[in-house]
Amino acid sequence: MRKAFLYTLLGLFLLVSIGAAAQTDTATEEPRYHVVKGYLSFIIPWVTINKDKTTTEFQAATTIGFPVGINIYFSRHFGFSYEITPSVVWQKSDGKAGTSKTSNLLFDPGPIFRFSHGFNIIPRLAFETQGRYGFTPVFNKVYCRTRDVDYWFSVSLPARFGNSAPASVGANLQIGFTFN
Repeated sequence: MRKAFLYTLLGLFLLVSIGAAAQTDTATEEPRYHVVKGYLSFIIPWVTINKDKTTTEFQAATTIGFPVGINIYFSRHFGFSYEITPSVVWQKSDGKAGTSKTSNLLFDPGPIFRFSHGFNIIPRLAFETQGRYGFTPVFNKVYCRTRDVDYWFSVSLPARFGNSAPASVGANLQIGFTFN
């Protein structure tokens, strides 16, 4: 009786192992959609322009955002992205050692239009805890794919309004990776 039980367990183990190996052999086939992937990145605002002034990065302060998000792909050509970006700003104050603080939290969802060669366009809405809102067209390119991670960069052009501040436009560079 004990031998039969052990042989049954061994048979089940082999069956599961063969099934797992078969799944890894078909990994190059078209994925079954809906596919959900998470990502991490950092973003640096190059320039922000409004009617009163032009602010470039590293001029008086340095701001870095740390976007994290979830992409849901509905097909090879379309998906939806949910991104949250906390920002940290470092600045010198009156010749003293500098200060740093969390300056903003941005929620910016948007559809993903996927094209060949790893190119994506993501028109995002933007809602900031500073009271600003707007939209951000994002132009994204995957430059390296591995089994576990896709590495990419994006250029975005944020337009912001509200909170009794002049309307502004800018340009950002974002670099990140998506977990496969």
